[in-house]
Amino acid sequence: MATKRDYYEILQVSKSASADEIKKSYRKLAVQYHPDRNPGDKAAEEKFKEAAEAYEVLSDSAKRQRYDQFGHAGLNAGGFGGGAGFGNVDDVFEHFGSIFEDLFGMGGSSRRSGGGNRARKGGDLRYDLRISFKESVLGTEKKIQIPRKSACGTCEGSGAAKGTKPVTCSTCRGQGQVAVQQGFFTYASTCPDCNGSGKRISTPCGDCKGSGFQTKSSNINVKIPAGIDTGMRLRVGGEGEGGVNGGPAGDLYVFIEVEPNHLFKREEFDLIYSLKVGVAQAILGTEVMIDCFEEEPRKIEIPAGIQPGQRLVVHGAGIPKLEKYGRGKGDLIIEVNVEIPTKINKEAEEHLRAFALKMGQNVKNSNGFFDKIFG
Repeated sequence: MATKRDYYEILQVSKSASADEIKKSYRKLAVQYHPDRNPGDKAAEEKFKEAAEAYEVLSDSAKRQRYDQFGHAGLNAGGFGGGAGFGNVDDVFEHFGSIFEDLFGMGGSSRRSGGGNRARKGGDLRYDLRISFKESVLGTEKKIQIPRKSACGTCEGSGAAKGTKPVTCSTCRGQGQVAVQQGFFTYASTCPDCNGSGKRISTPCGDCKGSGFQTKSSNINVKIPAGIDTGMRLRVGGEGEGGVNGGPAGDLYVFIEVEPNHLFKREEFDLIYSLKVGVAQAILGTEVMIDCFEEEPRKIEIPAGIQPGQRLVVHGAGIPKLEKYGRGKGDLIIEVNVEIPTKINKEAEEHLRAFALKMGQNVKNSNGFFDKIFG
């Protein structure tokens, strides 16, 4: 029998590490060796299970104390049942569901399996939704189509053909786990005959092939609140995969991506608008109409003598704030950019020269020399 590594070494912490330090280290390793990040990598899978085994012991104060005193042998000899390891990665997800909810922002994992006849929540689903900038400001409702597992309508989720029923697995006697002897030690492992379900089906349902589930596409209406931004997510309860053994359905998580807008950008809940004005408009002032996603465009007064890069603020004309960020709206912020024409006609040039003369400014003449206007 292979010698087990020290649990503190596996989690890369000292023996005096606090519970928070142990949990933080385990999270880091779980992300690093997560099966979804290392598909087909058996070595990563083993490290994933090894880290879970170490955390299972060191996160339990009684088991940790026993381990510190007597090592690996003390756990089984003392009847603590810890340190036996996990048969597969599904066992890890089943045992540490809350940890992975914290890690990945989602609840029940579709990887979870087994565990006898108890009811279990269905897997959560993710959907990436791209919306326009205007939709993110005003809010909208989207109909999305997702494929998901749900209880087979023919067998009502039992997996057995009509007129038959699943029978208790004779190997594990309905427990979903079997005892495995390894040297002096005995540990529980997922039953190989029923894959942990605790049941066996002699005549599988023809529609779901005995799985109890069918994958179907479903249309779901998702309400997008005003003010949502890229990277935010929406939880739609009960719209994930169907539960097992009468358990509740999982949830659907909609992750938002907002398309860029050529006129606007946002800074938190402020709406930033880049306004181009001409030289004369900047000097004399002007009025402009800006459509900032309200019922009517806003009339904005640009004061005389506005400077390039200067910002004008219209309070409460920005993006609606999501409930957890407060009430009301952000601001509309107008960034003024003065456009300098590269070519002008003769008449305009003459007017500009006359203006420069009045203002006491030197300008180039048509021959490339500075006009002498002083003096």
